[in-house]
Amino acid sequence: MIELISSNWVFRMIVLLAVFSLVTLFVFVASNRTSRRLRLARELEKIHESAAVGGTESLARKQTESIWANVAKRIEDAGLNLGDTNETEISKLLRSAGYRSATAPRVYTLVRFLLIFALPGLFLLYVANQAEAPSLLRIYFTCAILAILGLYVPNLVVRAQAESRRREIINGFPDSLDLMLVCVEAGLGLEAALDRIGRETARSHPLISEMITETTLRMRAGANREDALRLLGETAGVDEIRSFTTLLIQSDKLGTSLATTLRVYSSEMREARRLRAEEKAHRLPVLISIPLVAFMLPAMIGALILPAATLTIREVIPSMTGGG
Repeated sequence: MIELISSNWVFRMIVLLAVFSLVTLFVFVASNRTSRRLRLARELEKIHESAAVGGTESLARKQTESIWANVAKRIEDAGLNLGDTNETEISKLLRSAGYRSATAPRVYTLVRFLLIFALPGLFLLYVANQAEAPSLLRIYFTCAILAILGLYVPNLVVRAQAESRRREIINGFPDSLDLMLVCVEAGLGLEAALDRIGRETARSHPLISEMITETTLRMRAGANREDALRLLGETAGVDEIRSFTTLLIQSDKLGTSLATTLRVYSSEMREARRLRAEEKAHRLPVLISIPLVAFMLPAMIGALILPAATLTIREVIPSMTGGG
């Protein structure tokens, strides 16, 4: 059989075609199974992404917070109290920035305390490695400035995070209200509508999705609806969310139409967002005038004065001095 195949070109072509067909069939089946697995993996990833959006960042953040919490606990066990006389305001500020842990105020105080000594210490190490050390007065004032920065920089960072979080919540909340209005008009209850919003806005507005999902889970765990909604307003730290939760509580108590309430409040939120955008647009001419005056005005004055100054130097001054 082998001799026949090797001697006859027809049989050789048939065998080659058979081998080629088998290899092609094997590659097709393997690629089909691989593509199907990849497609299923992508679909599962999309399904789980809405429920676990930002899971890696949240896990890393929780681990970091737990490490700092353990450090703060050990320091307090050693006898150093990290409490603050204004701890209520600090807790409110940290909640607005997204730090809702019970140990967040003490960790915040610990970070400020460490920075007060760490920044001047790094500067002293830098000075010690220099060949020619600066004067003692300069070292003193530099260490004082660095200590003040270590005291106030964490506050500025937390306030910036709180403002960024507040802006993100305010800008995305009208979309969530529209989606909630659609869910309520479709016949869903308040709890089902909140659950739907939490799943649908997981990628577009993750902060709102996280807060609403936590509220839904509290309701399912048996918490009172009024308490869960009030806690939502306190967790958000935004006046618009507090007003919304109060509106839902009153609508639930009085038995008014939830769809009408949502429609009116959603239009008010969008109108407020439009007014904020117009306010920013009206501030642009004032903000643009600063670089115009600082950079363009001297160049324009120089361009206008230069011909007259050149003419004065070449003709007027020589004629006045008699240089002709």
